[in-house]
Amino acid sequence: MSLELFGHPFSSYTWKVLIALHAAEVDFEFRMVDADHPDNLEVVQSAGPLAKFPVLRDGENLLFEATTIIEYLSQHHAPGEMLIPSEPDAAIGIRMLDRVFDNYVMGPMQAVVDEYLRDAQTPAADRIAEARARLDRAYAWLEGWLQFYPAGDQITLIECAAAPALFYADWVHPIPEDRPRLRRWRKHLLRQPAVALCVDGARPYRQYFPLGDPGRD
Repeated sequence: MSLELFGHPFSSYTWKVLIALHAAEVDFEFRMVDADHPDNLEVVQSAGPLAKFPVLRDGENLLFEATTIIEYLSQHHAPGEMLIPSEPDAAIGIRMLDRVFDNYVMGPMQAVVDEYLRDAQTPAADRIAEARARLDRAYAWLEGWLQFYPAGDQITLIECAAAPALFYADWVHPIPEDRPRLRRWRKHLLRQPAVALCVDGARPYRQYFPLGDPGRD
């Protein structure tokens, strides 16, 4: 039986796992989670305490949380040390950057989106300003980090986390021109085949983005 991934094509954390699966060329079945697929929703609801996707099913194993799923894929399905290296210090560095993108890029991006979901007409300006300021700090830090990171064609846990986080963060709070390394890397990531598949798969759902589709990417 092939792996099954339960999620939605417009979900950033679903992207995170999809990128790993595509890059590692792992066979899997995608299970859409929406109102039209209640059986898939039931699987997600049974997996974790807050019924959030993505969820991976591998036989009797049911895993939730995108980073955990990628750790599992690295151990059991991805070739070699592609996603996470076995050398402990190298793995620690990759896991640290995974948390940077989830907590300091995806987190404040989602905070802005949540405000528009809460009240699209009058979102809380102070909360949005605070989240945008956090994104500015993250962008500045990443610009410096990219001086030392070999931003090639590899797909590791870092790229799996970075691509969806930067894709949507730039929609919410555009990366400024004085962060050229980060702007170039975002474009580079979106050209990677495993990422491009996710970008294309999400296109039919762009009208649902609370702040509007910026008409690019």
